[in-house]
Amino acid sequence: MLTPTLRPLALVLLLCACFVFVIPAAAQDDPLTIGFAQVGSESAWRIAFTEATLAEAEARGINLLFSDADNSQETQIAALRSFIEQGVDAIILAPVVETGWDTVLTEVRDAGIPLVVVDRNVTSDPSLYISRVSSDFVQEGRLAAAWLAQQTSGECSIIELEGTVGSSAARDRQIGFNDVIALFPNMDIIFSQSGDFTREGGREVMEGIMLSEDMSDVCAIWAHNDDMMIGAVESLKAAGLNPGTDILTISVDAIPDIFGVMMAGDANATVELSPYMAAPAFDAIESYLAGETIPAWIPVSGSLYTQATAAEEYANRTR
Repeated sequence: MLTPTLRPLALVLLLCACFVFVIPAAAQDDPLTIGFAQVGSESAWRIAFTEATLAEAEARGINLLFSDADNSQETQIAALRSFIEQGVDAIILAPVVETGWDTVLTEVRDAGIPLVVVDRNVTSDPSLYISRVSSDFVQEGRLAAAWLAQQTSGECSIIELEGTVGSSAARDRQIGFNDVIALFPNMDIIFSQSGDFTREGGREVMEGIMLSEDMSDVCAIWAHNDDMMIGAVESLKAAGLNPGTDILTISVDAIPDIFGVMMAGDANATVELSPYMAAPAFDAIESYLAGETIPAWIPVSGSLYTQATAAEEYANRTR
């Protein structure tokens, strides 16, 4: 039994002990530190995606550790291991390619760090990351092919400019496009080559194609992104051809520059890939850390745009 003299002291100690348990709750107000492993800056869309992510992080007060991999998976893997060493609260990964992630993603999971895959996909066990935020690349390919089928009444010889080999964006857009043109016996791809999602790649590939193919047989060019298409258009015009008139074009991303090319009549249509994936990715992380259940896939949608609204869209995207 405590003496009357000790009772007040025991009460003070009890109150102090209770107070100690309250302190960690206040620590939850500290800003999150999130590592972002980006593919690189190979296209205007990728740069817009990076800028949108940095802006969203700043608006939310998130401490974002940014790594530009310059299209190197090895650099991204090193960045993820660096994020683990720095004890980040979460990681966002925009993977260069789909395969080869199992070991490092297991290390991330074992470190207790939630990871969200954005944009392109990985083939790893889904238990190694908490969610994926992305467009539906297959649907983008389907939209592009459906537009082209409508414009040509289902009769067209097509040149395809592929994205980075091994990336889910390139593979799935190709799958979606091919699924649709398979319904039309007189639509076929007569030449396909990777331009690696870059403007220079599209320009060089198109120059090579014009040396080997009879362009009078070409009805349309289908590119997995706008930058490759813009490069291809430059090569076609330099050779005295008329893209957008004699040769139809359809690509993906809806970057401001493609609307400028469409306004000039040198390109016809583009399918939007929204660069605003950071907000749903950050939302998923915050919800997960709060103990909430989040969906395995969070889709980000886009629309198809043509020359009819190119001027309006260009003005909206260059303000």
